Amino acid sequence: MDLFEYQGKQYFARYGIAVSAGGVAMTVDEAVAQAELAKYPVVIKAQVQVGGRGKAGGIKLANNADEVRLHAKNILGMDIKSHIVKRVWVEHASDIAEEYYASFTLDRSAKRHLLMLSAQGGVEIEHVAVVDPTAIVKLHVNPVEGLSLDSAKRAVVDARISEKAQDGVAAMLLKLYECFTKGDCDLAEINPLILKPTGEVHALDAKVTLDDNAAFRHPEWDEYRATEELDDREKLAREKNLQYIGLDGSVGIIANGAGLAMSTLDVVNQVGGKAANFLDIGGGANAELMTAALEVINSDTKVKSIFINIFGGITRGDEVAKGIVEAMKRVKLRAPIVIRLDGTNATEGRAIIAAAGIAESQLISRSTMLEAARTAVEIAGKK
Repeated sequence: MDLFEYQGKQYFARYGIAVSAGGVAMTVDEAVAQAELAKYPVVIKAQVQVGGRGKAGGIKLANNADEVRLHAKNILGMDIKSHIVKRVWVEHASDIAEEYYASFTLDRSAKRHLLMLSAQGGVEIEHVAVVDPTAIVKLHVNPVEGLSLDSAKRAVVDARISEKAQDGVAAMLLKLYECFTKGDCDLAEINPLILKPTGEVHALDAKVTLDDNAAFRHPEWDEYRATEELDDREKLAREKNLQYIGLDGSVGIIANGAGLAMSTLDVVNQVGGKAANFLDIGGGANAELMTAALEVINSDTKVKSIFINIFGGITRGDEVAKGIVEAMKRVKLRAPIVIRLDGTNATEGRAIIAAAGIAESQLISRSTMLEAARTAVEIAGKK
């Protein structure tokens, strides 16, 4: 679950991370009231879960109530990359001496927490990685041992953070790591992390993704769910208890397992296509689950082909095949399916699909993931 910036800052504050004084507003009058509380000058920031707010005019400085009214009126209701601004965050403006980048996430391949730190903040970390990869320090942290102050200080020195900010940034990293671990985050990012002229280190922005698997430990997260902005596809998927993330491509994806689903997205991209979604059906693939998955995919009018990628471990290929055949009787699909079925009982599964008598224009079987991806992308390109 992704938090808005203001929610991320509120979350950071629980762990002692310094953030700007401010408040959220949904109307112009509320924005003025929050500005009075935060003290002028203030920054008015559009609250949308997408980058590029500043370039779109969604971040403005205001020195008085009239300017707050003007900017809040213009920003509220603004369309930023198809995200409509429903609320703004009004915070006291900060003087900035230097900007840095800091984040914690999980490196699944290394089975370690991952710190990324850079002296180049205020821009997208992906841009820094392309322009100057050496500007990013990456430090793996053993979850059992945690992050020590000595390790944090070494990372700060390696990142070439200014000497005057090193102690403050190291201390901030410890707090951010505590937020990441004890707060059950998938991502805790500060960009920019700033050094004020007064010498204070301060989180000027907040990007937080919470781990839904830990929700049972956090009843307070219910307030965040109330503000989630889901598109129609994501709402339908949630109703059907599916692990789904909507994207903007034309190849619908269904896979069993998060890792395989991510790999499927990568392969589709590798062969020149673009995925319409991430959808993980987990270990089960019976008719009910497959029907639900196909209904969600089918609700996306941009989908021109559907790539079902199944590797059977515990999941049996014959059961998957039965589920797909039955689901296709229940859902009138607008796009053809390309399936790659491998692993446990895959041969039996492919035989079931072949015997079902489904036209190849509706269901195409391929023996490898790469072949299936190419076929799905080719079909999507012709639609």
